[in-house]
Amino acid sequence: MKKPIIIGIAGGTASGKTSIANSIRQEFQSNSTILKHDNYYRNFSDMSFEERCNLNYDHPNTYETSLLIKHLKELKLNTPIETPIYSFEEHLRTERTKKLLPTPIIIIEGILVFENSELRDLMDIKIFVDTDADVRILRRIERDMNERGRDLSSIMQQYRDTVRPMHIEFVEPSKRFADVIIPRGGANKIGVEMILARIKSILD
Repeated sequence: MKKPIIIGIAGGTASGKTSIANSIRQEFQSNSTILKHDNYYRNFSDMSFEERCNLNYDHPNTYETSLLIKHLKELKLNTPIETPIYSFEEHLRTERTKKLLPTPIIIIEGILVFENSELRDLMDIKIFVDTDADVRILRRIERDMNERGRDLSSIMQQYRDTVRPMHIEFVEPSKRFADVIIPRGGANKIGVEMILARIKSILD
């Protein structure tokens, strides 16, 4: 297999990163693989559930980014990987893994994937999804309540205590590393079509 195209997709919480990643995946099907940075949260199994609930999950140190970098390099060498699976309900990395095979297109998605320079330097295309904060918080409330078993009070507290401050300190400044900034996320059909066209041109 030729050297894969590495695409990084960053942006604030619930900005539409997954929608764009899925659009690329839908277009290229089995020729693409998605690596979610959220699955690489460090394993805090030595902590109680209450202690894990109070961790700052939006700080770079909460992630085992070194493992993600290792896995990405292995995929580039045409070596399959076993990616971790994270439980948002338990705030814990599970004992299960998912086997991912090398593909021509590898997508890395997460709020902080541009924060680490070593990870960033492995990317061929860097996309920042830029969505207004009020839209993002409404999307996050809906997602966390419906998909992650959270209640409104805990969502709002986490947003005030860690999500917003870490966005200002780490996520927003990382926008300067982007090659492309897409406003409104997956709703920006023209922006998505431009990205797909660029990927096709590189593959060709």
